[in-house]
Amino acid sequence: MTRSEAREQAFILVFERIFNPELSVEDMKAFAQESELFTLDKFAEKLTVSVIENEEAIDETIKSYLKGWTISRIPKVALALLRLAVAEILYFDNVPDKVSANEAVELAKKYAGEKDVPFINGVLGSVIRGKVN
Repeated sequence: MTRSEAREQAFILVFERIFNPELSVEDMKAFAQESELFTLDKFAEKLTVSVIENEEAIDETIKSYLKGWTISRIPKVALALLRLAVAEILYFDNVPDKVSANEAVELAKKYAGEKDVPFINGVLGSVIRGKVN
């Protein structure tokens, strides 16, 4: 499985968790396996756990780069993708930041609305620039 495919798995779980915040990663893994959707990749699991364990800090990071938006106004698909990419940017030193942003943009092209793609790209670009400075 490629890292891109693993990120897509993680995105699906992070998106699911927006609607079912009481679910643990173990519950989500079990459901995915029972329904034969997929067997969770180790990278996908690590990324999903990182988002869940650091959700508050990730959301604060996202909020700090929003202009005229609040977290509650962000479409759920875009929010899940932002959380995923920001977690990777902040907590995965072995992945280049631009790769994380590009992968989120590619997933946005597949799952999000047309206007979400530049929004996600812009927020992630700001996060990356803010991390460096």
